[in-house]
Amino acid sequence: MQLVRAAKPIEIRLRKDLTRSIKRGHAWLYSDAIELPTAAAGSVAVLRPRSGDKPIAAGIYSPEHAIPLRVCRTQAPWVVDDAWVAGQLQRAAQLRAEVFDAATTGYRLVAGEGDGLPGLIIDRYDQTAVIKLDGGGPEAFYQPHGIALWLSRQLGCQRVVLRSRQRGTPGQTLVGEVCTAPIAFRERGLMFTADVINGQKTGFFLDQRDNRDVVQQFSRGRRVLNLYSFSGGFSVSAGRGGAVHVTSVDLAAPAIAACQQHWEMNALPADGHTGVVADCFAFLEGAVQQNQQWELVICDPPSFAPNEKSRVRALAAYSRLAQWSAQVTASGGYLALASCSSHISPADFTAANFDGLGRSRRTATLLADRNLPVDHPTPLAMPELRYLKFQLYRLS
Repeated sequence: MQLVRAAKPIEIRLRKDLTRSIKRGHAWLYSDAIELPTAAAGSVAVLRPRSGDKPIAAGIYSPEHAIPLRVCRTQAPWVVDDAWVAGQLQRAAQLRAEVFDAATTGYRLVAGEGDGLPGLIIDRYDQTAVIKLDGGGPEAFYQPHGIALWLSRQLGCQRVVLRSRQRGTPGQTLVGEVCTAPIAFRERGLMFTADVINGQKTGFFLDQRDNRDVVQQFSRGRRVLNLYSFSGGFSVSAGRGGAVHVTSVDLAAPAIAACQQHWEMNALPADGHTGVVADCFAFLEGAVQQNQQWELVICDPPSFAPNEKSRVRALAAYSRLAQWSAQVTASGGYLALASCSSHISPADFTAANFDGLGRSRRTATLLADRNLPVDHPTPLAMPELRYLKFQLYRLS
């Protein structure tokens, strides 16, 4: 059972004095920080300081990638092999076993750098696991078929799917029967499905689990608007929390259909949900013109900043969403704003919301300011990996 590429390690030297940062847990080294020897992507590299020969780290090399070296370990032995990967996988699985019980069967099993396995993501939906690899180095280093066998034999996964980074590429089944329908799983007793073959990411947005609990707590007796609803995670949570009615809005018709399906799967009131296929900016503009309001509004858009160049435009979009979302939030109501853009810092997101809420002429009180759940761990030294921002406000 081969988990990683087997090859003789190469050696790389630092060009900058980053030893302390590396030892403290920062796992990414950019091209200006290291020498770039000619070697295949996926090679294991032993990193040495600018002067001296004592190794300081070992990691995965990818000379053509924006991050040519991802650090795997900072202590001897400087070996990154099958046994090491198996140990890291077992350690990650043990953490999830301590956190989740039968009420939650959908969670992130391996969170890349946060679990000491750079570039490797594994999500689990009941007995189905989904593997994703980030970049040429991890794609060449990790052996998906071997990892799939490990998941099957060690964790009892009946099916393992490999998803590509390329949008529109369907998943490849490595172990078990090919999926012919979305996979059902539980999240704190609620039922959902994940399209692990063709869906976004690995099929569901597991990172908002804790924030769905917050929405559930504030939904009782309120009319709820869920913008960018995708397949209805927040909508179903609001329904379970006792919302009198939930309106879900998304541009994708299949997402709204899945939202309605999930509503029905959880035996929520048949007349308690309305799905709307629409652009959310256009929907908000129309709602403002018609003086429509809801007591709880959730706005969780896709990433507006896929790269650093789009950051300024993204901040303007977040500000505009905050303004318009506030305008359809009733007096004394609640507004939840979220961002999954890693290029937007928590401080910048707060500033954009502050600007938008100010232009809506609403006074806001911050009730919750939240990040990623425990199955999405990140190294303390890498705040840039804590991409998720979720803020709940009470509006005057």
